[in-house]
Amino acid sequence: MSNLTETESIASAKQRWQDGPVAKTIARFPEQREEFVTASGRPVERLYTPEDGVKDRYNERLGFPGMYPYTRGVQPTMYRGRFWTMRQYAGFATAEESNKRYRYLLDQGAKGLSVAFDLPTQIGYDSDDDMSLGEVGKVGVAIDSLADMEALFDGIPLDQVSTSMTINSTASILLAMYIAVAEKQGVTPDKLSGTIQNDILKEYIARGTYRFPPGPSLRLTSDIFAYCTENVPGWNTISISGYHIREAGSTAGEEIGFTLANAVCYIETAIKAGLKVDDFAPRLAFFFAAHSDLLEEVAKFRAARRLYARIMKERFGATNPKSQMLRFHTQTGGVTLTAQQPDNNVVRVAIQALAAVLGGAQSLHTNSKDEALALPTEESVTVALRTQQIIAHESGVTNTIDPLAGSFFLEKLTDDLEAEAEAIIAEIDRKGGMPTAIEQRYVQKRIEESAYKFGQSIDRGDRVIVGVNKFATDEQPKMDLFEVPEATTQRQVDRVRKVRDDRDEQRVTRALDAVGQAAQGDDNLMPPILEAVRAYATVGEVCRALSGVFGEYEESFQ
Repeated sequence: MSNLTETESIASAKQRWQDGPVAKTIARFPEQREEFVTASGRPVERLYTPEDGVKDRYNERLGFPGMYPYTRGVQPTMYRGRFWTMRQYAGFATAEESNKRYRYLLDQGAKGLSVAFDLPTQIGYDSDDDMSLGEVGKVGVAIDSLADMEALFDGIPLDQVSTSMTINSTASILLAMYIAVAEKQGVTPDKLSGTIQNDILKEYIARGTYRFPPGPSLRLTSDIFAYCTENVPGWNTISISGYHIREAGSTAGEEIGFTLANAVCYIETAIKAGLKVDDFAPRLAFFFAAHSDLLEEVAKFRAARRLYARIMKERFGATNPKSQMLRFHTQTGGVTLTAQQPDNNVVRVAIQALAAVLGGAQSLHTNSKDEALALPTEESVTVALRTQQIIAHESGVTNTIDPLAGSFFLEKLTDDLEAEAEAIIAEIDRKGGMPTAIEQRYVQKRIEESAYKFGQSIDRGDRVIVGVNKFATDEQPKMDLFEVPEATTQRQVDRVRKVRDDRDEQRVTRALDAVGQAAQGDDNLMPPILEAVRAYATVGEVCRALSGVFGEYEESFQ
């Protein structure tokens, strides 16, 4: 009997395989590249075996679905019990026009709405403000006052639909409007379900739609945590977003590391404000991108779940299992879509959606094929939604939980991505936390470097983008593109001015004064903001009341 261990036997057999069949084959048919890498540039070996660690510490590293460390999923039966929430991100022009799209999506089988707001709404300017010129209703729906929010959800019962709102700097105002609309429908806040993005740190890192300095912005975030914990218990109070970090050019490991470092900052802020971790942490949610390197993306989601569970248990002492679960929404990668040969985007989105499902997403939005050219048409939105439905009902991948687990390659990728993300968080801790790391531009510079390397790999032809740097044609795409009506701006300006003419101005003034007074102290800001929107104060007016106390933030590029 041999004295070699099983791992040593595998290593010896692998060496014989490399020296024999592999060497002979390469001599005749050289491999296509000298180095194979993932989309994030991580080297990929020719073959992975049990010696890469997949057999070690199964219970500690993988465990079982619905149990710590949640590597294999946050629910014991995952999609065998119910599918993920199928959302479609939509919003454009005026509230009435977006409402028609939402009704259409619900009729087509969507189970949740995901609201896109225009840039003025995101930053806190009314549609008739000079700062809004040329941007009203262009990349999302324009919301100036409660009247717009009423029109946006007209005929949509808010106790029967889950709504996700992609809003950050003005999150407290838009959430207050949503609560006020529900009240008018006779729906109490405890019956509402959904998510508000409310992730301001990534705005300083990757997007730029901030209004107030980081300190006051974090206060607004923790005030939402506290208010919803008591009053809107079914609401996910934040969607900590790696999506925009990835869209800005980060690697998969950086997406995990920076996102969880942001989460650490939010949790610490809430604890310092007097909240107990197990009171608010169960309502924290996450938002990740899904790109086209299928196995790297699946490993990314698994690594993020495991690392977050460990952070919550060991760093913050969370004992509630729901506090340790990383629940996440996924959107397919907008930056991966190409204007050239847009039909190819259908395939890209299908691969990315499959990665999200194999990785255990709780909610998914699939991009439409024409989004590199314009806002999506109803036809392309339907194809994107059907992509999710085909994966759910026809692919078979939902029949068992975490079906790729045990793949030698996948488990090695999961371990490596977790280690990279953990090192990033440790480096940010050494710098004094995420706000300091942002101020020093450590995070931004690292993302910029990764984006540059990725772009260079495409320019050199090392990385193939089908239809762009290989298999390209001169033929222009023949598509009917969606266009925002030219009259949108004037209609929205007329609406907000009419709201101001018709409302009780004295009530508005009192409400806005109360917002400013609350901002000067340490009372929770949600109640006075809610009263202001009930009085039909506009987004811009509430923001001015806050910025009069908080000031406004300008990034330094030193």
